[in-house]
Amino acid sequence: ITQFIKTHRHMWWGLYLPVYLIMYFTVEHVVTDNYWATQTAIDDYIPFCEYFVIPYDSWGPLLFVLGVFLILKDPESFRRYMWFIAIAYTTATIFCFLVPNGQDLRPAVMERDNIFTWMVQYTYSIDTNTNVFPSVHILGCMAAVAAVWHTPGLRKPAWRWGVTLYAALVMVSTMFVKQHAVIDVLAGLLTGAIAYVFVYVIVGRRRD
Repeated sequence: ITQFIKTHRHMWWGLYLPVYLIMYFTVEHVVTDNYWATQTAIDDYIPFCEYFVIPYDSWGPLLFVLGVFLILKDPESFRRYMWFIAIAYTTATIFCFLVPNGQDLRPAVMERDNIFTWMVQYTYSIDTNTNVFPSVHILGCMAAVAAVWHTPGLRKPAWRWGVTLYAALVMVSTMFVKQHAVIDVLAGLLTGAIAYVFVYVIVGRRRD
């Protein structure tokens, strides 16, 4: 283990994740009501579909598996992956502290009773309807896509386009399971784009 740590010192960037979790649960505890509701009229046209809970909940494992792969195979790609996540997640958390926000889109009663609606209800119980703007799900997906496209060991089209399409499915799922409003997603895309330019264009080119 000691030898592994010595030869993989870049893995310490992963310590940002417990720092983020502390920030996340703190803001979740602070912002519970009296928030800016982000839903708009366009969200009424997006139906609730419990089947999208599968890609929605698989977001975490996707980011974790990719992170482990990059730690083992590409130190520089892992650094940039974590820099993207740190910049984007911290920005989102600070914004939620400064501008408390949430959405009121969740269905009051599930029309169907199946394993997928149970999964949605469980997801609701551990992930509140507050602190949704910008969407961290969107930011995480953008971090994953950027990392895959900039990692030489994942240059095969199957990997790059596979992760890209799956990330797009996860992004869409946030609206169909009523965890995010449309503008949460748009704000996530904008924030992620800014993080991408900073990490992969400005800093990345200098390091290259």
